[in-house]
Amino acid sequence: MKDNLIYLYDGTFLNLISLINHLLKFKIKPLNICDENKYISSLLEEPVRLELEQVKISNMKISSNILKTIYYVFLSEEENKELIIYYFWLNSLKYQNKIFYMRNLKCVSSALKISKYVNNENHKLKGFLRFREINNHILYAEISPTNNVLELLSKHFAKRLKNEYWIIYDIGRNRYSIYDKKRYYIVSKDNINLDNIKLDKEEKDIENLWLTFFETIGIEERKNKRCQMNFMPKKYWKYMIEMESAYEKGDNG
Repeated sequence: MKDNLIYLYDGTFLNLISLINHLLKFKIKPLNICDENKYISSLLEEPVRLELEQVKISNMKISSNILKTIYYVFLSEEENKELIIYYFWLNSLKYQNKIFYMRNLKCVSSALKISKYVNNENHKLKGFLRFREINNHILYAEISPTNNVLELLSKHFAKRLKNEYWIIYDIGRNRYSIYDKKRYYIVSKDNINLDNIKLDKEEKDIENLWLTFFETIGIEERKNKRCQMNFMPKKYWKYMIEMESAYEKGDNG
């Protein structure tokens, strides 16, 4: 194996860290690391696909803080995130947890910035996500996040709503997280048909009451749309009961 080659992985986190762990072990510097599902082939490039044994995270000599940062960068939609992870990990072998203070290194500043962005979006969605009751008393919510935070949200709501059946649908990625009161399963829309989802009549009545309440308590003189959008970005309005009307009207204040 040589430096300056393009290495492919299968798009999963475990396969990515198995690949990077292998490259670091043999001191190989890749030209790029690409998700094979998104890679566009070229006559000028010959990518390498290694068959590797999946690394066990528990056996990795890496701190939980560093691993968390790497995972959050992986969940982002940042271009070249795999190389950012590679060089962040490479430098962490030298600096250990002091890596978080080495912001003069581009890979470190980029990794921390991206990780913070993903964490912030996850935090906002914990508050902005709205469940509705559908067929058979199942809770259902839709999201369309910039980053791939479905797994993070699933872990949160599996604890918070552990006694409920719920489904969270990531519209942009066509993936569902389905919770059965024991654990959650993340599946592609291609593998499940939920097109017949219907809102329970009682839930619709509750929605209407909630919307009326939200509009009633809003004192016109105290409304500050600009301030509201700072705390509640408009991209989340579409999936919030109390903001759907304003979103559909294109209300920017």
